[in-house]
Amino acid sequence: MTVGDFIVQRLRDWGVKQVFAYPGDGINGIVAAFGKADNDPAFIQTRHEEMAAFAAVGYAKFSDDVGVCLATSGPGAIHLLNGLYDAKLDHVPVVAIVGQTARTAQGGSYQQEVDLHSLFRDVASYLVDVTVPEQLPNALDRAMRTAQADRAPAVLIIPNDVQEQEYEPPKHEFKYVPSSPPSRPSSCVVAANDEVRRAADVLNTGEKVAILIGQGARGAAAELREVADLLGAGVAKALLGKDVLPDDLPYVTGSIGLLGTRPSYELMRDCDRLLIVGSNFPYSQFLPQFGKARGVQIDVDGRAIGMRYPTEVNLVGDARETLRALIPLLERKTDRSWRQKIESNVERWWEVVERQAQVPADPVNPMRIVSELSKRLPVNAIVTADSGSATNWYARLLRIREGVRSSLSGTLATMGCAVPYALGAAFAQPDRPLIALVGDGAMQMNGMAELLTLKRYGIRCVVCVFHNNDLNQVTWELRAMGGAPKFEESQSLPDVSYAAYARSIGLQGIEVDSPTGSARPGRPRSLRKAPSCSTCAATRTCRRSRRTRRSTRSRT
Repeated sequence: MTVGDFIVQRLRDWGVKQVFAYPGDGINGIVAAFGKADNDPAFIQTRHEEMAAFAAVGYAKFSDDVGVCLATSGPGAIHLLNGLYDAKLDHVPVVAIVGQTARTAQGGSYQQEVDLHSLFRDVASYLVDVTVPEQLPNALDRAMRTAQADRAPAVLIIPNDVQEQEYEPPKHEFKYVPSSPPSRPSSCVVAANDEVRRAADVLNTGEKVAILIGQGARGAAAELREVADLLGAGVAKALLGKDVLPDDLPYVTGSIGLLGTRPSYELMRDCDRLLIVGSNFPYSQFLPQFGKARGVQIDVDGRAIGMRYPTEVNLVGDARETLRALIPLLERKTDRSWRQKIESNVERWWEVVERQAQVPADPVNPMRIVSELSKRLPVNAIVTADSGSATNWYARLLRIREGVRSSLSGTLATMGCAVPYALGAAFAQPDRPLIALVGDGAMQMNGMAELLTLKRYGIRCVVCVFHNNDLNQVTWELRAMGGAPKFEESQSLPDVSYAAYARSIGLQGIEVDSPTGSARPGRPRSLRKAPSCSTCAATRTCRRSRRTRRSTRSRT
């Protein structure tokens, strides 16, 4: 058994079903081991190492397990970096296995020799060079356990000559480190009882309670509903927590922040108590004025406590278990006027955005696209969204139903993640419908190439491209934040038919030029006549106007 063979076997022992990767001679020993192991775990070949890292992030987000990616030395390792930072900033467990120049050549400016420790030092929660076979299995096991415990990337660097050496287990001797069989952590941290009582006192004395939830609250949906009911509270959602509670609950105000809703703004503006659960939402200007509301925060990571709002009581613990301890101490509020005001604000908001979505535009109002998707969204769907103006429509208009999962690059806000996220999600939840919402800038950056990967592995996914030939979010930021007009040379995109490209590689491509027009074979399709997302095994494309009209809506 070689070191490469052992790595593949140990990944299998950890329950890893697939590794997202791109080959290269720096990992030849590991690639050969996949072949000898009959491709178990499966080697999923993406079109680019960055896409392998994004796919691993998508898998981890939608499986609650560790995503694994693999890349060669030098340029392959460098390409992983953006996806690994996405994992770090969104607190996602990913293990990256990276090749390196042979030990005999290191330090000699050899081909593809890069200082990988300097490259990965900031992004990796655990980073180690495996220079002798006896370092395994401890190094690989610790990478998996650290990624799980820290919800962060871990990186193993393995020179290509080590991969081909005969595997030797660590000895029961001085200066050798053993390991234990693969396992999953099962314990839950619970906040101290006296602190939970203090939190209950703060919340019980409030008259206008607001709750902010993030992805850390995902396992506590039932408890959140009970707390909101007892306190008569409204619930706002950070973008990464968009799928924690469904949007058909009348007291859920939707997203918060720059891309948030008016009811969320009003909730934070007017509340006198703030309960933050599992969120590290960074924009404190969208939270209550400092000192206006007394705050309680619950987070499993003590490092995230008290850094966004001056919270009075800080509970370090698992969201579900801590809320379960808190619920018996909460008093049901008899005055429901605050709750009624929240529900009225939410109802008004959805009426307004639906009217906005129905405003005619040439050729299609982008808000209409997501509004129609909300009405057709399968109850078990997974939705990924890219960075850009597509994020606006996802954040404000997509009405998450019970059972729907969704995510995006929440903190790094990197472009080009939605399609590889969908690839990872397909392996995490193979029986669920997939929808990716992508701007044409992100589609040109990464998405078009990764459609080939979806095609190769037979993955059914609806990819909706918002086609306006403009890097529209940056155009908006130039105008709204900097007061500068659009700079055409930086913002305009080359025109291409994404539907025609999809058809050229064997996928179904549909161009939508009208929300109501009739459909003809081989021609642009209307929204009304297009197949529903629950059954379409297609790449759906929304083509915006290619003319240079100065309509405000057509340039949104």
